[in-house]
Amino acid sequence: MTDAVVIGAGPAGLMAAEVLGQAGLSVTVAEAMPSVGRKFLMAGKSGLNITKAEPSAAFLAAYGSQLPAALQKALDEFGPDQVINWAEGLGQSVFTGSTGRVFPTVMKASPLLRAWLARLSDLGVRLETRWRWNGWQGNNLIFETPLGLQRIQSKTTILATGGASWRRLGANGQWAVHLAQDVTPFQLTNMGFVVDWSDHMKPYLGTPVKSVALTARDQRSRGEFIISEQGIEGGGIYMVSRAMRDGATLTIDLKPDWSHDRVRSALSRSRGKSSLSNHLRKMLKFTPVQTALLSEFGRPLPDDLAPLIKALPITHLGPRPIDEAISTACSGMRFDALTDSLMIKHRPGVFCAGEMLDWEAPTGGYLITGCLATGALAGASAAAFIG
Repeated sequence: MTDAVVIGAGPAGLMAAEVLGQAGLSVTVAEAMPSVGRKFLMAGKSGLNITKAEPSAAFLAAYGSQLPAALQKALDEFGPDQVINWAEGLGQSVFTGSTGRVFPTVMKASPLLRAWLARLSDLGVRLETRWRWNGWQGNNLIFETPLGLQRIQSKTTILATGGASWRRLGANGQWAVHLAQDVTPFQLTNMGFVVDWSDHMKPYLGTPVKSVALTARDQRSRGEFIISEQGIEGGGIYMVSRAMRDGATLTIDLKPDWSHDRVRSALSRSRGKSSLSNHLRKMLKFTPVQTALLSEFGRPLPDDLAPLIKALPITHLGPRPIDEAISTACSGMRFDALTDSLMIKHRPGVFCAGEMLDWEAPTGGYLITGCLATGALAGASAAAFIG
C-alpha cells in the first residue's frame, strides 16, 4: 500500500508527483520507458518553450472557445505566471522572446529536468522505469516490470499516460483499452502535412520559410515552417493545423507587413531584362524559397501577382501519420467522464492529467502549460481526496 501512484513520467505526471510529495504523501511514479521525460527532452531540442506571456483572454483562447470547467480551473490556478515561478524556483532563469514565448535562459530542457528530478528525490518520490501499466485487478494496479508482474494498492492514482503520438517516446495510447467507455477516438494535432513536391522544389528541401504569415480559416500564424521531403512542418504549421485538419484551406502571405497596393506598386516598376525571380528579389526582398513557393503553387502566374503573393493557396494531401504528430487532440478521456477535479466518476480516487485528456492546444508554450496545469490540479485533487 502506498499513498499515491502516478503512471507516466512526462510533465503532467511529474508535476502531479511534485504536488503530492509537497503534501507529505508517499508517491511512486511508474514510467513504461527506460528513462523519464523523453518527449519533454525532445521538445527542448530546438529551445524549450515553457509557456506564453500574454493577456489571459488571448492565452485561454488558444485552447478553444469552450473550455471544459476542469481545464479552465487548471489554467486559472497554474497559468503562465505560475509556470515561470516554478521554473525559476528550480534555479532556471527564463526570458521572454519578442513573440511572448518564454524560454529557459539556457534554452535546453535537460537542466530543468535534472533539477526537477532532484527536487522529487528530496521529497521522497520513488521513481520506477520500465514499469508498464496493464490495468487493474480488483483494487490493485498491475504492472509489467523487469522483475515480473507487480501489484500495487494505492489510496489514489494519477493517470498521466500521454496521447497516441510519438510512440518511440512512450505515448502510444494503449492505456485506452482499460478505460474504453470513457475515451473518444484519437485524432492528431500540431502535425505536418503531406505535399507532393515537383522536381524544382528539391533544392529547397530542409529549408526554413521565414517572414511569412499562414492562415487557415480563423487561425493565423507568423511562425516559420520547414520545407521537408514529405511536405510542410514546423511551428508555423502547427499553429494552424487544427483548422487544416478540419478541412480549411491553408494560404500563405509572402509579404505580411505590406498591403496589396504596396506590393502591386513595387512590382509595377519596370524590370527591364531582369527575370521575374530577380524582380521579386529586388522589389520585394524575396528569398529564393519564397519565389519557389510562388512558382510551385501559383502557376500559371497571373498578370497581377499581388493577390497571389498576399494569399498563396497551398495544395496538400492531408496530415502526416498520427505517430509523427506532436500531440493528439479532440480525443482521449472525455471531460464528461471526469469531475471538475479531474477524477474519473466511476473510479473514485483515480485522476487524469496531461495529453490523455480530451483537449488540444498549439505548440508555442500552450501545450506544455496545459500539461503542467492539469498535472498540478490532479495532484492537488488527489491529495485532498486522501485528506
